[in-house]
Amino acid sequence: MAQEMEVVTIGNTKIALKRGDITQEEVDAIVNAANPRLLGGGGVDGAIHRAAGPSLLQECRQIGYCAPGEAVVTGAGELKARYVIHTVGPVWRGGTRGEERVLASAYKESLKRAVGKGAATIALPAISTGAYGFPVDLAAKVSLCAIKEFVEENPGALEQISLVLFGENIYKAFGKAFEACFIR
Repeated sequence: MAQEMEVVTIGNTKIALKRGDITQEEVDAIVNAANPRLLGGGGVDGAIHRAAGPSLLQECRQIGYCAPGEAVVTGAGELKARYVIHTVGPVWRGGTRGEERVLASAYKESLKRAVGKGAATIALPAISTGAYGFPVDLAAKVSLCAIKEFVEENPGALEQISLVLFGENIYKAFGKAFEACFIR
């Protein structure tokens, strides 16, 4: 079960931070932290592919590739969502190769694709913080700033943006950044 930690409203958009399983979210679009070949994998990517069923992989194979910082859209198979937005975050290489810019782009491009599909609600994971090794505290700050910037530049484009975080450490790191970005 998801547990809300924080909610803030900017204009008409509610931004929520939750701890839970993104595959259980009842939203218009779920964001998948994908790999460039879109073939499924571990972590949230594997969980989304398993929950969605084989049709998701079939659609991903037809698309074939997604560059880091970009996003593509498929149907959601057996998930409760209508769409899965696949985005590729950066692999952490010490922070000197534009990793922060690519991560911010992954979030913004995902939100743009959701709006383009007419979605009102979207759930996003902590992109690049697992196998791609992006430091969680920095990822939380970059992610939340990108989301805030998108909402300020696109008022009312989305009704609700939920960050759905699986692990306790990631949840706490995002909670700290959430407080700093939105509350203070």
